[in-house]
Parts: sequence; C-alpha cells; structure tokens
Amino acid sequence: MNDKGLKLGMGFSKRVVLTLAVLLCLYIIFYFFCYPNIKYKPWWSVSKIALFKAETSTPARDRFTPAARTPAVASPGTTRSQTLHKASTAGSRKTTKAPRPRGTTEFSYIGDRYATDDVPSQTSCANSTRKRVKGTTFKERFLEHVPVLQWHKHGSPEEYKRLRQYPGAHGWGSVDYETLMNTLSILNTSANRLMFDDWERRANGSSCIRCAVVGNGGILNGSKKGREIDRHDYVFRTNGAVINGFEEDVGSRTTMYTFSANTLRNSIASYGAVGYKGPPLSEETRYVFLPDHDRDYILLKAAATHTPIKKGPESSKIPPRYFGDNVTLEKFKMYHPDFIRYIRNRFLRSNIMKTEYRNIYRPSTGAVMLLAALHTCDQVSAYGFMTPDYSKYSDHYYDKRHRGVTFYANHDLHLELYLWQQLHKEGLIRLYMR
Repeated sequence: MNDKGLKLGMGFSKRVVLTLAVLLCLYIIFYFFCYPNIKYKPWWSVSKIALFKAETSTPARDRFTPAARTPAVASPGTTRSQTLHKASTAGSRKTTKAPRPRGTTEFSYIGDRYATDDVPSQTSCANSTRKRVKGTTFKERFLEHVPVLQWHKHGSPEEYKRLRQYPGAHGWGSVDYETLMNTLSILNTSANRLMFDDWERRANGSSCIRCAVVGNGGILNGSKKGREIDRHDYVFRTNGAVINGFEEDVGSRTTMYTFSANTLRNSIASYGAVGYKGPPLSEETRYVFLPDHDRDYILLKAAATHTPIKKGPESSKIPPRYFGDNVTLEKFKMYHPDFIRYIRNRFLRSNIMKTEYRNIYRPSTGAVMLLAALHTCDQVSAYGFMTPDYSKYSDHYYDKRHRGVTFYANHDLHLELYLWQQLHKEGLIRLYMR
C-alpha cells in the first residue's frame, strides 16, 4: 500500500472511531435525560443472568415479558398519605381517596378512590396488627375499611361504571356487566363476605386470629417449619403449593387457597411432575379467587353452582371439578378489585407503572395473599417469601434442581422484598428468614 492509500485508510478509521464516540455520547445523554429520576444500571454493567431471573411465588404461566430493564424500586417511605372521604355515585357507599406520591403526576389508571366496607371485627384481640399499625410508619397508608373481598352488595350499575375503567385485577374492565352480576349475585352469604367465616366455631376461647401465610420459595426446603405452620389458626397458600412429601418443611393444612383461573391451570400444567394435582381438598379449605379477567368470574359461578362452563378456555360439558364434587357455595370468596388496586397504589407502587409495562403490572399472587392476611388477621407469620439472600435458594421449595429467581415486568419482586423487610422491621409480620 502506498503512502496515499495508508493516509486514506487511517483517515477512514479515525472517522469511524469519532462517529462511534459521538453515538455513545448521544446514547448516554439520551439515557439520563429521559430517565433522570430512575436508577437504572447501564446495559453494559448488567449480566445476562441478572436480566432474566425468576419470580419466587408465581407460576411460569402467570409471567409476561421479561423485564430486562425493570426500573429500580421506589421506596414506599416516599409516599405521604392522607385520607379523604367522598360519596361515590353508588348512593350511600363511600369511597376513600389515596394520596399522590410527591413529585408525580396522577394518571387516570391509578384510580385512588376505593369503596369502604364496615365489616365487623371478628375478634377483640388487644395486640391486633390493625391496632398496632397506627404506631408505625405505615399508619398513613393503611385503610382499615377498604373491602378485601367482593360480594353481591358490591354489584350495581354505578359501581360497574366506576370500576370498568380499570382493567385486569384492578377493576371490572375485563368483565362484562352481565357476567359480573351473574357471579356476584350468588356470593350472597356471610361466608362469602367474611375471610374467616368459621371463626366462631374454631376459636376455642382465643381472642386473636393467628395466620401462617406460606409462599412457595426455596428458602423453605429443609426448614422443618411444617409443625409450626400447622399450629396457626389459619394457613394461607397459593398457586402451585405442593404439599405431599414436603410436610416437614411446609406443613399439611390449607385453610385459604389464593389463585386465579390462569394460575390454577398453569400450575397444574407446570408442577404436575412434582406432585401438584390441583387445589387442596379438605373440609377447612376455602378458595379465594384473584380475578384477573372474566374467566375467574365464570369459573367461580360454574364451580359454586355445579354447572358446565359455556365459554372460554375452561368450557366443557360437565361442571369443573377442581374443587371436588361436593364443594359448596360458602367455600368460595373473591378479592375485591379495589383492594388489589389499593395495595398496588399504596404498598407496591412500582416504577414499572411509569413504563410501557404498566398495563400488565400487578402485585404478585403471593403479595396479594400476604397483604390480605395483614388486613384480616390479628397476627401474621410469613414463610417462603423472598428475602435479601434469595440467591442462595432455588425458585421453589419443591424444585428437583436449583433454579435461580427470574424477574419479570408484570411484578416488582424487589419492591415486594423491600416491603416484607419493612413490615417485619415494624413488627407487623413475622417473616421467616435464615
């Protein structure tokens, strides 16, 4: 190559390097200009393993797009709360307005008004969580009268108009009015309204309801916490809760089983090989639906009335048998969408809600279950939930080989982890850690 060709080649190389440098600078400027308040790790500092790690308590079927750049969690402590009461369009029913986090704009999908329920306290426990919360940093976020469960008195044209603007588990936007009313109309007993409908029978002189809330995290493998769990008044479980063969670690009782139609079918498909055949079947078991869409309302009505499902993925010529042939209406409950939206807004208000994934984001099934216990039990012990040393353990306690935890955009497990630590520190739950 002659000198002229060499100079041209060197000039071209310099231009390429200069162009790449300019592009890199523009990327960095764009990155921090668009996301000034979010603490992202730049892509070059995040390992591929860290980008695709699993959720501890939700089956794979309930997962969506992997959150390769899920926003960093926002500390719940930044939310300053005040309670405002306004009359809803449903006549005498009230709604409660939640606070806006400082420095943010309220979007229509937040929905910070909630119905109120005057559900009578089932105990006279002097050391109840609901009483102790008033002396903690959670006092301004905690709404004592938000409805945890929905039943027939919540159904009205006015309430449907209010809640249909919120999709998925956060409202009635995914269910038509006829389907909704057909289901709510049969949830018309005190057993459907109260979480602990048999407390008077099982209290045995106790003034406090003690609950064990059991997730499916790998931290329970080898824990030998089974007997301790079973000694509680009520035992909550969720999704693919495999019991047979793991009783020493996770116990054998299930009084409250939380799930959605989607997670139920997917749990059966995903965890059948390790022993999950369907929801626990026992005299004391109650089935609590987390309604993600109309399939949940359709399945509940068919199961409670022992009639076939006429439409949807579960449609068949015979009644659903997930819950046994002799299950009664009194065994079914369903979370209120206001409650799910309330815990999202006040306890798990993730930065994911500021991204393109906001429409699929909701608290995990395990988080809904644990926070429902916090609002209904007097004393709460949590087992199998994510802890800071989660990387030491497999995704589930029944995994046959170690599986790391993967994070997806439909849940913010880091924020949930932070919340469990805060609730434990404040003495509102007792979290099992090693």
